[in-house]
Amino acid sequence: MKKNTKKSNIYKSAAQVTVFSTFEKALSFIYRIILSRSIGAEGLGIYQICLSVFSVFLTAASSGLPVTVSRLIAKNTATGNPKGKHTVVSAGVLCTLMFTVPAALVMFLAKDLYAFLFPDRDCVKIFLWLLPGLILTSVYAIMRGSFWGNKQFLPYSIIELAENAVMVACGCALIGFAHTAKGGARMAVIAVLISYIFSFTASLGWYFLKGGRFVSPKTQLKPLMKASLPITAMRTSTSLLNSCVAMFLPALLSKACGYTSSEALALYGTVIGMSVPMLMIPNSLIGSIAVVVAPEMSENFYAKRTELLKRDIERTIKSSVLIATVLIPVMFTLGTDIGVLFYASELSGSVMRRFAFMMLPMCLSMITTTILNSLNFEMRTLIYFFIGAIAMIATILGFTGLMGINAYMVGLTLSFVITAALNLKLLKKNCPEINYAGYLIKSSLICAAACMFGHLFSNLFQNIMAPVWRLILCGGAVSVFAVAAFCGMEMLSARPFKKLFQR
Repeated sequence: MKKNTKKSNIYKSAAQVTVFSTFEKALSFIYRIILSRSIGAEGLGIYQICLSVFSVFLTAASSGLPVTVSRLIAKNTATGNPKGKHTVVSAGVLCTLMFTVPAALVMFLAKDLYAFLFPDRDCVKIFLWLLPGLILTSVYAIMRGSFWGNKQFLPYSIIELAENAVMVACGCALIGFAHTAKGGARMAVIAVLISYIFSFTASLGWYFLKGGRFVSPKTQLKPLMKASLPITAMRTSTSLLNSCVAMFLPALLSKACGYTSSEALALYGTVIGMSVPMLMIPNSLIGSIAVVVAPEMSENFYAKRTELLKRDIERTIKSSVLIATVLIPVMFTLGTDIGVLFYASELSGSVMRRFAFMMLPMCLSMITTTILNSLNFEMRTLIYFFIGAIAMIATILGFTGLMGINAYMVGLTLSFVITAALNLKLLKKNCPEINYAGYLIKSSLICAAACMFGHLFSNLFQNIMAPVWRLILCGGAVSVFAVAAFCGMEMLSARPFKKLFQR
């Protein structure tokens, strides 16, 4: 009975986080449409560059800490040391403040040293609005890790959604006062800062309300830093890579393909700001699953519950494959319509359609990295990331002249394929009893069949139905086809959904 209750709680928590995350991402999607139409591709490109540079420092400050805080809290739970939880959180806050406070001060005083990262000095002034948020949101990240480790998924989900809602509401109100692309980007950045203030205040309030407190962090500082550094290095490198791409890709497009500076920046904003976020939609759903399952896997790992750990790994991988397999045919069939309808950009839609298949290796890469980090393989996942990143950079530098902006998408896809393959190999080596290969092969066949069905079905309504109705009808039909195929091949069970409503 206890085991069944635990499973039911996991299903409910995963569903809870997924529902809130879906609303959050839908809100972000709508907001990005508003931004693209209000401040244009150029303004969106400036906004994206500012966030990319900021994310490097934010990632360096706190990206590895929330995951490690969550894992160490789970470890203290498994070993029967509840008092250690407060020590872990206190150590996390101290670590992030030791970096963010000096970093924010130095970046404000020495802004001329990194001005070359931006197209012009006005963009630097826009970026400076984000600096206070570096301190605030890094502390919130530690609180987020404590929510995960203590399995407090409802307050985490509410604060995440509310933070996004505050950003959207403030952004929509502020961009109305802007009259230029740069002015719009500035207002959008100010809205981000306001949302950081909100999440910082709300998370600390909840932490103290539920009995949390700050204590001496001495005993947990060393293990926390040792475990978090590889994750931080990997995620910082990801942000740094994105920032480097933001800097050199527009210039490379101008030099290799003959675009003007404005055209190259607009092209970058279209693909990176419109197409890529749509293709990253599965990550939001998978991230919700990982938030719930990762602490559970860490607890089972430290408590040596081998059978439960194997079960969680298999189900998590299969869930990620299922999500990708259902969404790929939808994007392949309707990517062009989505780009035109939501962004008024046929280019963004065509990129979504051509690279829809990227979502499967992307999902596998993300979830297997999370699993391996939960099992204390942070250093290996860091090495695998660098291998994929090198392949991506080489592709961009070598093929932009031939493929234009598509070279970035090819390189991104290749990096996901490499990291997913290496992660799965390592996972199989250390957990030889896990079984996912058959499920992956069958899912790929279902995906191919659903893409073919979607292509033929959508062609029937190409010239006789408005895009919005074609999107609803064809999107629903393709999704139902894929899900029905999974059920028909007995690869999808309704039992987890029934458990959501069990008391």
